[in-house]
Amino acid sequence: MKRVCRLFSLLCAVFLLFNVIIVTEVWASPQATQDLDIKAKSAVLMEVSTGKILYEQNSHEKLLPASVTKVMTMLLIMEALENNRIALDDIVTTSEYAAGMGGSQVYLAPGEQMSLHDMLKAIAVASGNDASVAMAEHIYGSEDAFVKAMNERAKELGMHDTHFMNSNGLDEENHFTSAHDIALMSRELLKYPKIHEYLNIWMDSLRDGEFELVNTNKLVKFYKGANGIKTGSTSKALYCLAASAERDGMQLVAAIMAAPTSAERFRSASKLLDYGFANYMVVTGAGKGEQVGDLEVLKGMSPSVKLETASDFALLVEKGKQGAIDKAFDIADNVEAPVEKGQKSGEIIFSLNGEEIGRVNVVTAEAVEKITVKKVFSKMFLQWMNVKE
Repeated sequence: MKRVCRLFSLLCAVFLLFNVIIVTEVWASPQATQDLDIKAKSAVLMEVSTGKILYEQNSHEKLLPASVTKVMTMLLIMEALENNRIALDDIVTTSEYAAGMGGSQVYLAPGEQMSLHDMLKAIAVASGNDASVAMAEHIYGSEDAFVKAMNERAKELGMHDTHFMNSNGLDEENHFTSAHDIALMSRELLKYPKIHEYLNIWMDSLRDGEFELVNTNKLVKFYKGANGIKTGSTSKALYCLAASAERDGMQLVAAIMAAPTSAERFRSASKLLDYGFANYMVVTGAGKGEQVGDLEVLKGMSPSVKLETASDFALLVEKGKQGAIDKAFDIADNVEAPVEKGQKSGEIIFSLNGEEIGRVNVVTAEAVEKITVKKVFSKMFLQWMNVKE
């Protein structure tokens, strides 16, 4: 087993020697030297994997978000789906209250039933205020309870500029958020692969084709790499947008609030996204679950255990300034059984030009039981009987 451990150390050393990634130097502070002429009261550009802010303009000003509110509504829906609290084939019944919502809607009638899949489509594509309330009631029993959950989730995400009063974004006193907070909840929503199936719809329909849907987010069709997220507008909020796009493995979110026209919100969001893609890139140093070797197990039913990374590591870098990211391994020589799955056994240390920039835990990929006489004889008997454990 000592040979296994020495071999692992040798492999790590070789990997370190050759695994030098040429990238650009650490990103600059949020854009301040170049005027992008963003004609909106507030704006933010965020890189999703790292959460770094690349541009901000009055980013923490508390403003009416209109239907961009539905980013949080969709986030709670996706979390409820993941937790098996609801299912896409659920049948949602529209209350009289939900049917009475004004503004953008899919004209649900009191008592009308629609699949949860179609309700989510109505929210993501057509920005249905009635569908948002119907879903809030379906999941939490009432919109008030749903809104309470929205505010609790906002606090968990660090959305300190936010307070929700409803699930759909209709103008209401004490209902506000900021461009910064829109970026935070958008980043969280984009973690769910399923939501992209809805955010990327350009045209679709409800009620067996009788009601046509066209996405209110024009960037989905006209901007390269666009993959969401949500528009919003009222006479008081003016024109708002949470826009997302992905190119070359980098996902960006642009939040626009209180633009003077619909065209201007799309133009401003496009300018922010263009700026991000032109000036930055993301380098992935490690992916979650990446295999990094084996570790000797002492007194275990197995002589070794596989090791893997516990999380992702990505670095946002500015294009044009060369540097190098190195990986170094700090891993135990061995571990004594019993071993739990996910047990920390070391770290990968990332450095840029000799300066540490981050760490990722290395953990065991499986459990290993402690060896006992009884287990040894049991295993020998099963092998003799040619029976798999």
